[in-house]
Amino acid sequence: MESINYNYIVIEGNIGAGKTTLATMIAGEYNAKLILERFADNPFLPKFYNDPARYSFPLELSFLADRYRQLKEELVEQDLFRSFTVADYYFMKSLVFSSKTLEHDEFSLYRQIFYIIYSSLPKPDLYVYLHVPPERLLKNIALRGREYEKSITAEYLTGIQESYFNFFRQNPENRYLVLDVSDIDFVANHDDYIRVRDTIFTTQVSHGINLRDF
Repeated sequence: MESINYNYIVIEGNIGAGKTTLATMIAGEYNAKLILERFADNPFLPKFYNDPARYSFPLELSFLADRYRQLKEELVEQDLFRSFTVADYYFMKSLVFSSKTLEHDEFSLYRQIFYIIYSSLPKPDLYVYLHVPPERLLKNIALRGREYEKSITAEYLTGIQESYFNFFRQNPENRYLVLDVSDIDFVANHDDYIRVRDTIFTTQVSHGINLRDF
């Protein structure tokens, strides 16, 4: 198996884009350390989808604390038997989602807290963003059948997508590989997975946004 030039990569994307699945597939193939976001037990998430105005700030604060705690713990531990680390999210996700859920004053405070904490975490060598249009995301979300996700709208998903790209543009020192996977299915089609995998590990990625489609 070819050598990997990255020590730490992140698979990012909108809700239902397949980031957890792809991160898990890559980690399994390359014997990489896998970091998956811990969110299933968050007590504020179902409440937020039912009443966003009331629960957005406690939800985002709880995510901020939990993501920081998990990444701080897992990234400082070296696993000599793993080739590299792959995660299905990064800390920036907190800023991306909070920018669409918080009121202006709340977000201004939240943003200050975010960047104080953000500066203390190791940065990925590569951010991979899976781009999928909202209409297909809604189908993916429906298929996995999570009750609290039933109220998610295409408008909300479009706003999250815009927030990701705002972060990319505002932090151009990072390497972002944006993969348009709208017309492929790397879960059901192994050849599609190979194409995505090879694009991630063979593309020369410069600082800023780098776009690839299939």
